[in-house]
Amino acid sequence: MSVHHGVMRRPASVLVSGRLVLRRWQRQDIDALARAIRDSHDHLLPWSLLAVGDSRDVATDLVTTARSEWERDEAYKYAILVEGLVVGGCGLMRRAGPGGLEIGYWLHGDWTGRGLVTEAVAVLIAAGFALDGVEWLEIRHDVANVASAGVPRRLGFAEVKLQTAPHAPSPRMPGESGVVRVWRKTRP
Repeated sequence: MSVHHGVMRRPASVLVSGRLVLRRWQRQDIDALARAIRDSHDHLLPWSLLAVGDSRDVATDLVTTARSEWERDEAYKYAILVEGLVVGGCGLMRRAGPGGLEIGYWLHGDWTGRGLVTEAVAVLIAAGFALDGVEWLEIRHDVANVASAGVPRRLGFAEVKLQTAPHAPSPRMPGESGVVRVWRKTRP
């Protein structure tokens, strides 16, 4: 973990939980990520821009962007690994406003329904609250994405508002309603 003058500035590049490892995206993850995106196309398409375009290009862009965002302390994005296999991604992003971090996540369609995202997000909660100045965490998802709502509900987040999706006068993805549900968890 990066410590600056006795204060933790960024989370560790590897976070370990019971069944999974969260590891900062590496260039060598591009092929596995492209495969996960390609294999999950139908699962991701209703909700995620990951399903738009060539999966190799999308994976290359995701990893490259994640690495530069990490260096600039804008976001800390991880591969979700089960027994070394890339099964999804998650991260902490500094776009929620002062004192807060937004948590994002996605999972390969074949790995849903096993509590893996809930486990990954629980790890991110601990990592996020360990960072200096972080007082609250936020999860946002389209209201039509009912599966995504289960994660903050199970982890004790409170629903704080519904809002029209920012910068999207109409839904961007086929499953989206254009209304975003915002959940928040404050530092214990």
